[in-house]
Amino acid sequence: MQTTSVEGKTSLKAKVQKLGSTLSSMIMPNIGALIAWGVLTALFIPDGYFPNEQLAEMVGPMLNYLIPILIGYTGGKVIAGERGAVVGGIATMGVIVGTGIPMMLGAMIMGPFAGFCMKQFDKYFQHRIKAGFEMLVNNFSAGLIGFALAILGYIVVGPVVDTLTTAMATGVDIILNAHLIPLANIFIEPAKILFLNNAINHGILTPLGTEQAAETGRSILFLLEANPGPGLGVLLAFMLFGKGAAKSSSPGAILIHFFGGIHEIHFPYVMMKPLLFLAVIAGGITGSFTLQALGAGLRAPASPGSIIAIMAMAPQGGHIPVLIGVTVAATSFAVAAIILKADSKEEEIDFAASVAATQQAKMASKGINQATNIGVDNKVQKIIFACDAGMGSSAMGASILRKKIKEANLPQAVTNSAISQLVDDASALIVTQVELQERAKQKAPNATFVSVENFLNSPCYDEIVAELSGTVAEQPSEKKAVNPVSSPVYTNVAEIVLVHDEREGSATMGLRMLEEMFNKNHLQIPIKKMNYRELKVQPSTLVVALSSMKSDVEAVAPNAQIFEVENFVQSKKYEVLVEQLKHQK
Repeated sequence: MQTTSVEGKTSLKAKVQKLGSTLSSMIMPNIGALIAWGVLTALFIPDGYFPNEQLAEMVGPMLNYLIPILIGYTGGKVIAGERGAVVGGIATMGVIVGTGIPMMLGAMIMGPFAGFCMKQFDKYFQHRIKAGFEMLVNNFSAGLIGFALAILGYIVVGPVVDTLTTAMATGVDIILNAHLIPLANIFIEPAKILFLNNAINHGILTPLGTEQAAETGRSILFLLEANPGPGLGVLLAFMLFGKGAAKSSSPGAILIHFFGGIHEIHFPYVMMKPLLFLAVIAGGITGSFTLQALGAGLRAPASPGSIIAIMAMAPQGGHIPVLIGVTVAATSFAVAAIILKADSKEEEIDFAASVAATQQAKMASKGINQATNIGVDNKVQKIIFACDAGMGSSAMGASILRKKIKEANLPQAVTNSAISQLVDDASALIVTQVELQERAKQKAPNATFVSVENFLNSPCYDEIVAELSGTVAEQPSEKKAVNPVSSPVYTNVAEIVLVHDEREGSATMGLRMLEEMFNKNHLQIPIKKMNYRELKVQPSTLVVALSSMKSDVEAVAPNAQIFEVENFVQSKKYEVLVEQLKHQK
């Protein structure tokens, strides 16, 4: 059967996302330490709210030692588990002592490198260790590799990173002095919406911003990606000038975006109308220009990008400039309103369908077939919502499905995780956004996957619950014993097409269920899905259609053979189809 798969081929975008995710996965778990350092700085340094010479002594060691070691430890853990984490912490100590500046960037190099070295050692030597010597070899190998990497960090990596950090700091100063910081939003805002937000913020801007904040007490870099203003403006425009589900869902999205700090919630609104990229770019540029003109910045990263967290990290006397910058960034509303008003004479838009169409077009342009989603079966023991950071919208999606699972009295646990922390487990059902599924499959190729366009508004959740509970409605005709040989046999079927209207989520799951059944039964018949309006079929095409759509399909494709189902996740009826095709003439 000819189907397109993402597993054997990694797109450039996925590689960029993976690199960014590796960087951000070292920072994200340690945001708490950065916030603690920011609070200490805000309160107890000489120009803080409550100057205290004794307590201020923690500020330097925390920045110079604790935070880099935590980052190095986490980086090693991402690559090689607990042993890699320990070696990563040891290796990071070398770059810390070998320089006189905070070594966050050095830790982001040494941590993963240490984990890689540990992983390679285990790969080549673990199976050669004699029984009874495992603990001895494991402890000494970790200690000796850590020892060697600490020396390497002290002599080589530390000085090199020191030079690079100085060069980057100089470059940032030049950009700031030339007032070019706002132009960065031309790249930052689109990259955010293409799910590179955490990679940019925590992989690049946070380390540079921390270095700048250590010297000047604040950094505008913490606000370039975290500013909620551009997304807020777009959501406000939808609330006033949008249509259908997009309009009705926007007020709730505003609360989640602005106060909850989950910026991913506004991504589908922009994707459904690509011209809205201009709105968020305009908001980002004007907001950053205002922030720079007013000398605004934060003492430490604001994560999540909630206005509450942003205000908490603003320095003394710096709250008003930050608030003005956020407000000005919301002028994306004006551009978004113009774009939405220009569509005032169009028919009402189905929000979920428009998002799906936009996502599908983008995936197709990258050579990725969205039909790689697969259905749910009885082997699923746990459900994991996976996104880049494992927080934000994935946590909310997990909460939504967890409630449905509980109401259905199902045993599966529902959790959320960063993609980098996924473990290959055949008993796991992993729910991802379409853009991130390729990377997730690389981490857990044997898991079951379902992709959604929006974690907070997906029809797939009810279908997952129905499949897991076995409560999918079957028609009386399905309950009767069927003799596959004596039943109507389809003739010369050369391809199968599952047709849908604007709602394609369940068709995707049905397609994958059929693919699995065909594989098990060695049927080599291509399967695809499409909107029924696009049907151009031959008599050898078998169309799988919902009963409610049968008349529409017959009007578009009168010569097609039609297999009628009540819904696309009826496995029993597909079993009948498989038997019929095995005996087709």
